[in-house]
Amino acid sequence: MKSSTPVIVLTFIVGILIIAEFFLPGLNLANASNEVQNWGVVIAAFALGLAAVNLVRIHGRRIILRRSEWWNSALLLFFLFYMIVVGIIAGTDYIAYEFAFQNVMTPLGATMYAMLSFWIASAAYRAFVARSIEASILLISAAIVMLGNAPIGEAIWARFPALGSWIMDIPNTAAMRGIMIGAAIGAIALGIRVMVGIERGYLGGGNE
Repeated sequence: MKSSTPVIVLTFIVGILIIAEFFLPGLNLANASNEVQNWGVVIAAFALGLAAVNLVRIHGRRIILRRSEWWNSALLLFFLFYMIVVGIIAGTDYIAYEFAFQNVMTPLGATMYAMLSFWIASAAYRAFVARSIEASILLISAAIVMLGNAPIGEAIWARFPALGSWIMDIPNTAAMRGIMIGAAIGAIALGIRVMVGIERGYLGGGNE
């Protein structure tokens, strides 16, 4: 408790400073708030460097021990150091850096999101099984929206596009706003718990 008290007090002061700068502009706390946020960016940069060191440690050990598919770890570390060295020495506008980013990073990202579509389709299939009234409503609404967006839907019935748009604009928007309001309330509650020292997960331990 004694070792974590200064961190909790500092967290409370920073949180109050950011909140006061936003809700009480007359106090002229903009400079102090910006300075704190700049320090946050610096700390995040050091955390990113620490994550890179941890990545090297884990995958380096995997390469040394020749564990399963260790060559993937070797490729990961190769491109990690390649991008770091080229980016620092030659800059991000250098042709070798641009080539690796456009021809390695971008296709891999696109492939990852493309693979996610299969998982989404599988999850949608399981969720759309009409086992209850709620699932049946979800299934019917999803079918109407898909038919409204597909050319075949308008060929079947001219009102499918308008009905699909109504579902997305009215019930879907209302549900999304409810989710966002609930998430915002949860974020506020979590922020208060962190500021007053009840939630101490960021200290590496559990709650009080």
